[in-house]
Amino acid sequence: VTTLQATQLINRDDAIMLDVRDAAAYAQGHILNARNIPMAELEGRVAELAKGKGKSRVIIVHCESGVRSTAAHALLTKQGFEKVFTLNGGIAAWKDAGLPLESKA
Repeated sequence: VTTLQATQLINRDDAIMLDVRDAAAYAQGHILNARNIPMAELEGRVAELAKGKGKSRVIIVHCESGVRSTAAHALLTKQGFEKVFTLNGGIAAWKDAGLPLESKA
């Protein structure tokens, strides 16, 4: 999805922004309210994403540029999640669109 489509999904469908970068990259700057589950941990932590709305919840996966998020998308789809999207261009596209980031650094 594009950054515009992502913001619409967040606002309209309460989509989860799932950041699959490592904790250090996440701390340097991430999309507001994004959940951080590093790609290396995702398979073991997939149940966390099903809490609440189950596997029908809208999830938008992103990383720095799109490589890890594509793998995460495939994993989540294989696990039965129904509404998984990948943010085209990742965090870089989000920044380029002038959208806000927050940091924990």
